[in-house]
Amino acid sequence: MENNKNPIGSLMESTMENVKKILKTETVVGDPIVTPDGITLVPISKISVGFGGGGVEFGSARKDGTQPYGGGNATGVKIDPIGFLVIKDGVIRMVNVTPPASNTVDRIIDLVPQVIDRVDAFINKQNGTEEN
Repeated sequence: MENNKNPIGSLMESTMENVKKILKTETVVGDPIVTPDGITLVPISKISVGFGGGGVEFGSARKDGTQPYGGGNATGVKIDPIGFLVIKDGVIRMVNVTPPASNTVDRIIDLVPQVIDRVDAFINKQNGTEEN
């Protein structure tokens, strides 16, 4: 087996190292912002990443034993803000900055926090009624 490896592996490694610098938890969940009136805002983002690459070895080996090679790769990173966690007096709620849900599943996911809050309030009300 020849010791002659093509550079596509090193191209992809280099690309991945640079992408790792961007893709951190702090990119998805931003630094908290505390307002003067005591409200804490935590920005939330969505990250999408795409990769592509390829290469080809041309003709026969050169006199020095190396193979002519051509190749490249591409990476796309898209960061979209989707909302803020609003923390006030121990209550946390999500404020979306994205467009309204476009399908039923998205709408259900958007409503889950509100439904949980209402169920929690109902249970607390029932417990309060039973105690009186």
